Amino acid sequence: MTDARWLYSPDEVSAPGETLIELLGERGITQKDLAARMGRPVKTINEIVKGRAQITPETAVQLERALGLPAAFWNEREAHYRGYLARVEAERRATRWFSWLDRLPLADLMRLGALPKVRLTDANRRLLLDAALKFFGVASPEDWERVYARPQAAYRRTRQQQSDRGAIAAWLRLGEIQAERCECGRFDEKRFRDTLRKMRALTVRPPEHFEPEMRRLCAEAGVVLALVPEIPRAHVSGAARWLNARPVIQLSLYGKTNDRFWFTFFHEAGHILLHGRGEVFLDDIGADGRESKFEQEANRFAAEFLIPLASEPQLATLTTEPTIRRFAQQLGIHPGIVVGRLQHEGVLSYRTPLNHLKESFRWIVQTGA
Repeated sequence: MTDARWLYSPDEVSAPGETLIELLGERGITQKDLAARMGRPVKTINEIVKGRAQITPETAVQLERALGLPAAFWNEREAHYRGYLARVEAERRATRWFSWLDRLPLADLMRLGALPKVRLTDANRRLLLDAALKFFGVASPEDWERVYARPQAAYRRTRQQQSDRGAIAAWLRLGEIQAERCECGRFDEKRFRDTLRKMRALTVRPPEHFEPEMRRLCAEAGVVLALVPEIPRAHVSGAARWLNARPVIQLSLYGKTNDRFWFTFFHEAGHILLHGRGEVFLDDIGADGRESKFEQEANRFAAEFLIPLASEPQLATLTTEPTIRRFAQQLGIHPGIVVGRLQHEGVLSYRTPLNHLKESFRWIVQTGA
């Protein structure tokens, strides 16, 4: 466990003017004399002595010539002092910013390695504040609000009532960090459509085999695939958006079964191919209520990509394990995906014994930011 008290910084740093006044005293030089030697007003020297005026690089050179101490010495003293004042001011502001931490899923971000694992005590709040600001890449909670919280009002998501903005922002930021590290070419729509056809065959393979292949195929088509562990309060199974002119598909394991995972992937792919670059789509598979036209279109895209329209009439006849397995084999998809579709269509109950045909996924290695 990291502890804030392990971080060292001086309690107080004296102003360069104090060093200057000591030096003048040792040499028997008055402020008026120094002003004359430097060609500066006495008032300016007095302001430097009191710490009210900064020692500029030009002044540092003049001090070097007048007193013999290198300009680098004065520049360094000035930089240390101004840095100290900035820390003091930051500490003052921080006490007003601590409440912002209550809006964030701190425990989840620690679990995922995005924030240092510390005890949630008052003594560690300053450490967590700095770490959280650096994680989001913002200078203040006000900047976070502008960059991450306010835009969420425009996010298209399935369940508008699920709006824990701190959790959603944290999950999206984890995806941004993955996207920043991803190397991929320019987006090629035709190649991506061809890639999606290859993806169907991956549904029958285990995660340790399909995950690296998914990333590779997406990257070759110019699409970033970000796999980010779920943050429960975010209620997000997937997201589709554009970052720096690159499409990003971000998936969690919210739901944890392979039918939901694959449907979510093709659903987000549908958003990328069908809808505007300025939109951010947040989706929760299985959401109830009325869906927007965008969600309906993405749902249809995913459904038809996994089970082509020509094969849909057979769905009503698939009520046993053998028929489901044969149908899945003919299409080249995992039988669990067929079970999920049958449940969605009302052919099977969500409590059907055939749920064993689905596979459950879990995060084996959780990567931090």
